[in-house]
This record gives sequence, C-alpha cells and structure tokens, in this order.
Amino acid sequence: MSDKNILEEAQEIVAGSRNDDYGDPKRNHERIAKLWSDYLGTEISPRDVCSMMILLKVSRDRFQPKRDNAVDIAGYTKLMEMM
Repeated sequence: MSDKNILEEAQEIVAGSRNDDYGDPKRNHERIAKLWSDYLGTEISPRDVCSMMILLKVSRDRFQPKRDNAVDIAGYTKLMEMM
C-alpha cells in the first residue's frame, strides 16, 4: 500500500506515468471520444469519457473493492476538471 493518500497518488499518476504512457490527457480523451462517437453513432465528449471510465471503476469496485479503483476514480475526476 502506498504511503500517499488516494488523491495524492491520483495526482501523481495523472501528471506523471499516465501522461508518459498515453500523452497529453486532453488529446488522449479527445481521441477516445472520437472513436467512441464513431462506434456508437452518437456524440461523446472527452468529459463523457471520464464519466464513463468512473462508472467502469465503480462497477469493478462493486464486484471487488480495491484501492486502485478509488485512485483511478480520483484520477478521472481530475481529468474531468482538465477537459
């Protein structure tokens, strides 16, 4: 377990490793929104992507609670602010 609290860990991930892995968060979520929009035939915004990823994490946490789910929910909430 990390010695950081959930919000600190999420901030570190959003600003660090995920940014390194996937590039600029806004551009990444714009890409995802475009793909999802094309696939679903309805407009999805980058902010919608964050909301739906939060819901995915809530579903996973309902099945098996894990700290990682809470960290990711906090991270996606931070990304919502950035969108």
